[in-house]
Amino acid sequence: MNKALGFFERYLWIWVFLCMLLGAGLSVFFPGLSVWLESLKVGNVSVPIGVCLFLMMYPALLNFQMSEVKKLVKSPKPIFLTLFANWIIAPIITALLAYFFLKGSDQLITSLILLGSSPCTAMVIVWGSLAGGNQEQNVITTSINTLTIMILYAPIVVLLTGVQGISIDRYELLISVLVFIGFPMLAGFVSKKILVQRKGKDWFEKTFKVAVGKIAIVALLITLVVLFALNGEVLINNPLEMIRVSIPLLIGFVIIVGINILLTKIFKLKYREAVITVLIGSSSHFEIAIATAVSLYGLGSQAALGTTMGLFWEVPIMLGLVYLAKFLLKRGFWKEGNEMV
Repeated sequence: MNKALGFFERYLWIWVFLCMLLGAGLSVFFPGLSVWLESLKVGNVSVPIGVCLFLMMYPALLNFQMSEVKKLVKSPKPIFLTLFANWIIAPIITALLAYFFLKGSDQLITSLILLGSSPCTAMVIVWGSLAGGNQEQNVITTSINTLTIMILYAPIVVLLTGVQGISIDRYELLISVLVFIGFPMLAGFVSKKILVQRKGKDWFEKTFKVAVGKIAIVALLITLVVLFALNGEVLINNPLEMIRVSIPLLIGFVIIVGINILLTKIFKLKYREAVITVLIGSSSHFEIAIATAVSLYGLGSQAALGTTMGLFWEVPIMLGLVYLAKFLLKRGFWKEGNEMV
């Protein structure tokens, strides 16, 4: 649990900032690059974002195991708390804050709803590893999130936008879910089945999955460069909108993280389970949110700006939360040990 972070992981926040800066710089000094990247589409689906999302999600989805989901019956408490945070707390709080702070800006409201309604399924594997959390629980919960996001994401987005009188293209929303979530999930399932049959489970677990797993952080950094290259100019040209959308985003993070930490204390979770519950319950699937915003409203839209700002804040906040969790452990807020069987 107390495994020391490597040099790359220890300074991940620096690489994240540099990649954001690089992407924004490319969009300003090479504006034709953004136009070219935006032109690479199949229908309304961005090919560069689709490739980046696949590289981000495929390694994590190799961990999907239906047998792990079945373990929910044995130790349901941390899983149920996370699902409650993902599908009740985060969407409602985010939608309320969006309405309060962004009333009249339908696309910005939609961007926050897209973020708040998309529980993380990929990067929490990395956050959980850095925090020394229960990775079995991480796999179980992300496996369940992978299934539930296919079913619940579009209906919840439609419901929360509809309540506020915002109309969105339901067909494009469904296509985004199928392409950016369904395809990587299917690829992970099929490739795992084929490779285990041909090379054996031991080779798959100790060689292939380890090698592919190293792609996750690199893929995140590549994703940051591409997304900020696509949307950097709209961010730089709209500083007031960046500030405006950041206010509910940051307040939302504080409220949601605070509630999740409090719930783990009330339900007496131990550190390894508590930290995973807080991390997953407080993070969003910003990749699918950005991709959906671009598909629905286009590059340079306020929706793209809002979801990209969600990415801008979430990565450093999640890194900070890893260190906060370790600090709380040292101060005795959580006890060490395992809850799950």
